Amino acid sequence: MNVTQPAAVEAVRAGARRCGALYLGRVGYREAAGLQEISARALKQAQIGPGTAPSGSAAPAEAPILERLLLLEHPPVITLGRNARADDILADRESLQALGVGVETTNRGGQVTYHGPGQLVGYPILDLNPDRRDVGRYLRDLEEVLVRTLRRLGIDAGRRAGWTGVWVNERKIASIGVHLSRWVTTHGFALNVTTDLTHFDLIVPCGIRDRGVTSIARVIGRGIALEDVAGLLVPEFGAVFGREMVAEATVPAGAREAL
Repeated sequence: MNVTQPAAVEAVRAGARRCGALYLGRVGYREAAGLQEISARALKQAQIGPGTAPSGSAAPAEAPILERLLLLEHPPVITLGRNARADDILADRESLQALGVGVETTNRGGQVTYHGPGQLVGYPILDLNPDRRDVGRYLRDLEEVLVRTLRRLGIDAGRRAGWTGVWVNERKIASIGVHLSRWVTTHGFALNVTTDLTHFDLIVPCGIRDRGVTSIARVIGRGIALEDVAGLLVPEFGAVFGREMVAEATVPAGAREAL
């Protein structure tokens, strides 16, 4: 994933926080939740402070990267947010098992949504202290990242009053559901790239019964690799959130082993 593409609209300010960007490919939902928790825990520990360094020890030349944007796709799974209703899952358990679609309960906001292959999922692990402690602003900023990314593909996307997420005409192309603890963020967004949209027929997406869903591939009439879309999204994320984005090839040492 190339994170050094031309900057979005405004340049990231000098001295901005560094944020790692990782494209992880296909990752199981529970494993991804564990990776988020590990990263969030490190950020919360940094809020408390690293403690006193041993006498005579040298200070690190550069602060470690603690904020991260995890980009990946999931195997087929329906996730239930804190406001989910049981009757928003339209298929019975046997039908879901036959299709290989799992069901997971989460602590994110929102209702019921679907994740699966061909969908770019982004999990920002950010500390919104001290200057971005506004949940509404955070949601709008995530929407802005997605709108700008889609614009780079020639797609005219936008918001809809009263709904969280991003839309192309009257069809939803990206959903958002987040969790904040001590102003550290987990969960995030899901952008339909080449997603099998028929799987959304298994649910009432985000509780919306009178609107459909769409994908980048459907709008532009061709397929596109998730990693290419990720490469477009990362600089937009950095511009909107004022972060210096740093490509990381792998999950930090010890993170997967800690699961």
